[in-house]
Amino acid sequence: MKKVLFKITGLLFLCLYLISCSGDKNDPEDQPDITKKDAFSGVWITSAASSVLDSRDNIREAVAVCERYKINNIFIVVWNQGRTFYPSKVMKDLFGTDISDRFKGRDPLAEMIDEAHKKNIKIHAWFEYGFASSYNENGGAVLQAKPEWAAKDAAGNLLKKNSFEWMNAFLPEVQDFMTSLFLEVVKNYDVDGVQGDDRLPATPSTGGYDTYTVNLFKNQHNGANPPSDYKDVNWINWRTDLLTEYMGKLYKAVKAVKPDVIVSCAPSVYPWAKDEYLQDWPSMLSKGYIDLVFPQNYRYDFTSYQTTLKQQVGYLNAKDRGKFFPGLLIQNADYNPSSEFLSQMVEENRRQGIEGECFWFFEGLEKFPAFFETYKK
Repeated sequence: MKKVLFKITGLLFLCLYLISCSGDKNDPEDQPDITKKDAFSGVWITSAASSVLDSRDNIREAVAVCERYKINNIFIVVWNQGRTFYPSKVMKDLFGTDISDRFKGRDPLAEMIDEAHKKNIKIHAWFEYGFASSYNENGGAVLQAKPEWAAKDAAGNLLKKNSFEWMNAFLPEVQDFMTSLFLEVVKNYDVDGVQGDDRLPATPSTGGYDTYTVNLFKNQHNGANPPSDYKDVNWINWRTDLLTEYMGKLYKAVKAVKPDVIVSCAPSVYPWAKDEYLQDWPSMLSKGYIDLVFPQNYRYDFTSYQTTLKQQVGYLNAKDRGKFFPGLLIQNADYNPSSEFLSQMVEENRRQGIEGECFWFFEGLEKFPAFFETYKK
């Protein structure tokens, strides 16, 4: 009997030991830590509602703010309203203007890289406008010079949505143009990454009715015309797949020049992004066409944020969870979330196993000094 009891007792202790070694998943020490210093943290610096890029001193001050608040990645706009924010030979050769008039005689991208790298902050060149050519300018300078690049809706009009006018994202010449801008930056600057967003690779789903895209569809569908219903599922999928494959080509081209450069995208949330802008970030991520993804999880109350975040996480493969960082809205015009709401969003990210986020946009950082002073302390 003693031998039996001894064996039972030994087995009991062995089981308890194995349980203790496996760890308690509810133990706070095993949970992602909001204060983890090396966790990803990013912020977008734009040219609208911001003076950061207007001088070297402003850039230096902005970098100091990012360093103080533990932001280790800056996404700086380099393509907006049909103009680059760095001196571009591509733009000079095609359109006669190498940089936005606002920055003539300077190179904001080079200045930002220099100042940020001194503080070990990574710089990503953010191509904000993507395939959009202009905003309420009837196509702007790009389509004035290249009218054949215009995207068209079903009525044959210039493709326009929410005041943005669009180049034809399916046209090889337009795709080559965008790729050339990306590669120009990668070749000429010490960037840590390049990024598209909700306009690259993307285009409004009301488009695709230009001559080139219609003929391409007909060639692949036994001469049939595209559906007049732009929301037809097969028509949506066909156009979306074209843009996804373009992202694969862009990724390969960037990596061929500098394999270590991070290629990322900041899309709208899925599946809205696909339905409205033919943008399928889950496919881009699973196919290895982007290294990181930053869905714009911009919500105005915690319940909506939590619900949308869980939905987006649900589209991730297990291998890609570490490549997912949601975009958090901390400023939009005169809106700022409460400090409590901001903390709730970050804490929810950690509960979902997400160890970082990217903030929209820079000017909102200093609205929350108490939060950011303890963020990743």
